[in-house]
Amino acid sequence: MNALSPWALSAIAELSETEKVLYTKNVGDFAFEVYIDIDSVWVKVHIAKGGQIAFRAAYSPGAGLQLINHEVTENGIELMLSSVAGKHDVVISIVQGTQYPILRYTSTINPAQDLSVPFWPKDILFLSAKGQVKKTTGKIHTSQFGTRTGFIYMSDSQPKPVSILYLQNLTALSDYCEQTATSAGDTVGGEWPELGFSLPASSKPLRAGKEIVLADAFVAFNEEGAKDEPALMRHYLDMLAGIYLLLPKPETTYQNWPEIVEKGLKDLIDSPGCWTQIAGHKYFNAYVSDYETPPEIMVQLAVLLPLLDYVEWSGQPLEVMDTIKAGLPNFFDKKLGTIMRWLPAAEDQLKGEEEQKVPKVMDSWYLHHPLLNLSRLALKGDAVAKQLFLDSLDFAIRVAHHFDYQWPVFYKMDTLETVKAETAEGKGGEKDVAGLYAHVMLQAWELTKEKRYLREAEAAAKTLEGYGFDIFYQANNTAFSAGALLRLYKITQNELYLNLSYTCLASVFRNVQLWDCNYGYGKNFPKFFSLYPLNDAPYTAAYEEQEVFCAFHDYLKHADGVEILPSLRMLMAEYIRYLVDRCVYYYPPMLPEEMLEEDPKIGEIDNKLWIALEDLQDGWMKSGTVGQEVYGAGNAFGILPRHFVQVPGENFMVYLDYPTSGFTARKGKNLHFRVLGDNRLNCRMMIVKTGTGKLPEMVVKQKGSKGTIQSRKVKDGHLEFMINGGSDFFITIINSAKLKHKSMA
Repeated sequence: MNALSPWALSAIAELSETEKVLYTKNVGDFAFEVYIDIDSVWVKVHIAKGGQIAFRAAYSPGAGLQLINHEVTENGIELMLSSVAGKHDVVISIVQGTQYPILRYTSTINPAQDLSVPFWPKDILFLSAKGQVKKTTGKIHTSQFGTRTGFIYMSDSQPKPVSILYLQNLTALSDYCEQTATSAGDTVGGEWPELGFSLPASSKPLRAGKEIVLADAFVAFNEEGAKDEPALMRHYLDMLAGIYLLLPKPETTYQNWPEIVEKGLKDLIDSPGCWTQIAGHKYFNAYVSDYETPPEIMVQLAVLLPLLDYVEWSGQPLEVMDTIKAGLPNFFDKKLGTIMRWLPAAEDQLKGEEEQKVPKVMDSWYLHHPLLNLSRLALKGDAVAKQLFLDSLDFAIRVAHHFDYQWPVFYKMDTLETVKAETAEGKGGEKDVAGLYAHVMLQAWELTKEKRYLREAEAAAKTLEGYGFDIFYQANNTAFSAGALLRLYKITQNELYLNLSYTCLASVFRNVQLWDCNYGYGKNFPKFFSLYPLNDAPYTAAYEEQEVFCAFHDYLKHADGVEILPSLRMLMAEYIRYLVDRCVYYYPPMLPEEMLEEDPKIGEIDNKLWIALEDLQDGWMKSGTVGQEVYGAGNAFGILPRHFVQVPGENFMVYLDYPTSGFTARKGKNLHFRVLGDNRLNCRMMIVKTGTGKLPEMVVKQKGSKGTIQSRKVKDGHLEFMINGGSDFFITIINSAKLKHKSMA
């Protein structure tokens, strides 16, 4: 057992002497009791045939916490208290969630005078059945890092196995952080048996007379301890979804993506800072005005594929795509028989200031990501991409066999010598590359029907077993891995692959930010449900977010007809909904100039350019510290085709911020589509005007429901509907705008 703090020892002594129980409630194997001692409000949870867990719902340092009044509610109790520090309100509720009981406690204070907060104790203590800590053992599976979700996922293994997910609603702490000039990052953690949330030590005082939230915690309890890794991941996803349903969530808004696409396309094509020219060919820079780094194949393809999505959606060819394609063969090394990361003709520009910025040094995922994009082009009939892809496969397989499907971080392309073996000491290499490789092999199998590629995909996939949450190296690659594993499950019906796909997705959702940073610069942009690109990245990143968005769409498409976890359908749809709203704030014109980094690490920041910043930071940090990423330009081009449906012969498009399937929109016919996600949550549907005339009359109905869904007129004459996820809808056009205009003539 780890050493205990004086605050924990004091709490254990007080809890053992407290006799008066203010409130009790039993839910399943759990009995909840509310106590008050000299300085804290406690919710003690008794586990049938197990131990106890004490949650500190409120704290006022020193003796003298007095109960003024209390009221028992339908689901819990509300307490009004006073202390020398001020007045306290505590709201405690216990509800039976979809699958698990969920405890919530919210604590506020109205300070009697200006308060400094130099320290705050953790709010969870694990105890034995007799109220001691000596005979308790447990494990923290994963918890908050940096400014990700403020959570701990843990198991109490002695005396009885129980899984617990604790989540602090850090959005509610924004006023505290704003007043005290503190960050909500790294506020949830600790060591067994004393862990949970601590208020960050204040740099500035809390103001007297202003009520402020000090805690807003949710705790889900699963009476079945996870017996193996698949159960551990399913429990995490299900408990997270259960808490998510109760979690206060910010409203989303409609963003004018058709207009944003036009601005982004113009700046991408016309801005000199986006391009470099070598040996008569034009290539995209990785970052705006980065002329020192040679062109990378990943960058070219990361822009080309979303542009192809846009061209297929719009029906309008883009000359810039021919420019990109013309330079792709120049990345192929005939001697090695593979595409290269850096343009071979410009490798001598590399200065070696970073480990990977050396000729012929490969970052493991960088080989497979371009191959994946080349395979997508090949499957769409692109002959050049097909040749580059097929010609590189034997090299990729040789590398996989050399490293036994466990790739290092960096290696040399010509000798396969390892340059950097591990991401950090004892952490291993890029684990999710095995899933990305499996994806590439599945694409090769689909393209050629050669079974050796399917065998390679399975061999790589099986090496992912046992990594747990550590499977995650880079967000987009982990999400692509999940999709490949789902496809393998559909092909083989081997449950291992489905479970591994859940492991990948649990790891992705472990790296999100389920709170809104409404302090400092964070007040200028939404950040709820944003995603971090790496396990240790301090910021969220446009490129990885856009690719995960596409990967989730693809996963849900392949999951059609497969019984995947309902919690995953919900969480993926909600991530997509929030991304479609908030990722417009990666564009500098959407942000105040004063919050943009003046001296980025790479290239320059042009605050008028509709090219995404690489990074959005915590509220006290400036954003764009890395640079303005050209390879993140696919952001808008990926959103438009997936969320705006053109209706032939009509003067409107149908927009939905949730993913959909089965959309039929034929001229003169009624529209039918299925909204994915969960029917306990709503999403936005818009009828977006594309012409100057009036919108036609239409009726919107949900399958299985009586009556019609009402709309409201919004800006620019569009119509807005709020509809359920996980449901089928029909739009009946009574008379089209075209016919109406004719009759009026």
